[in-house]
Amino acid sequence: IAGAEALGLEYVVTRHGPVRSLAEAAEARGIEPRQLVKTLVVRVSEGDHRFVLVPGDREIAWPKLRALLGVNRISLPPAEEARDVTGYERGTITPLGSLRALPVIADSRVEGAISLGGGAHGVALTVDAGALLAALDATVADVTD
Repeated sequence: IAGAEALGLEYVVTRHGPVRSLAEAAEARGIEPRQLVKTLVVRVSEGDHRFVLVPGDREIAWPKLRALLGVNRISLPPAEEARDVTGYERGTITPLGSLRALPVIADSRVEGAISLGGGAHGVALTVDAGALLAALDATVADVTD
């Protein structure tokens, strides 16, 4: 919430109990799965990480992401490394208020009203994707299948 406020974003907070799937999370938030945006941390190289914003109904297309970044290899770091870089546990990661300001890559389908993690389990922020991506100076590209 503080991260959204620092960027001057308008947002709505949604709080819900435990969920077991993306579909349950979308239902609890009153949105379609495509509107639930997953924030993933990827490691490009040692000490070089990026946030990747992915619509809930899609997955990272690794060849597309590697081509965008001009690298031959990219990976998801271990959970502990992701927490050390962002300050958030997996399942709560958000580009808002991260310990380190990482470059953001957003899939081109991240648009309209979206819901993303709020930094804690069962907490989400609904924001306008355009405003979020502009505030984060995100690179927008087709990086999912």
